[in-house]
Amino acid sequence: MESPTKSHQQARTTRPKQSLRLWLRLLACESIIEQTVRARLRKNFAVTLPQFDILSELERADEPLTMSQLSQELMVSNGNVTGVIDRLERDTYVRREASATDRRVQYIALTDRGLAAFKEMAQAHEQWITELFADMSTSEIKNLLAVLGQAKKSIVANS
Repeated sequence: MESPTKSHQQARTTRPKQSLRLWLRLLACESIIEQTVRARLRKNFAVTLPQFDILSELERADEPLTMSQLSQELMVSNGNVTGVIDRLERDTYVRREASATDRRVQYIALTDRGLAAFKEMAQAHEQWITELFADMSTSEIKNLLAVLGQAKKSIVANS
């Protein structure tokens, strides 16, 4: 029978390796999903993932947002958002609106064309994600959601 000390030492050396394996597995899954979604957005809708993300934020907000608000929500710099907005505006998915009170501020609003296109993209996106997890049962998905919820709590508490 193993001594408690030896068992504890094994746990201390095994745990970091398991944690690293978990992190690598999460990264691999995220990377595969992101690459798949990026490729399908490009192929089916001629948009990038950042463009889709901005359209999503604007649709969810249900009102025009400033560049700063978009940057905050997407956790990127204003400079990154500006280029993406330029392309979306060129494609008439969004329009810029000047602030009535501060000429330095521009609001970004979805156009009717942008809203219709986003709804189509969002429906396809949901279908793609469902397809990617098609080999998992409903109970496996529920269990994974619960475990990942615990993982998120641990990560937030220890970061």
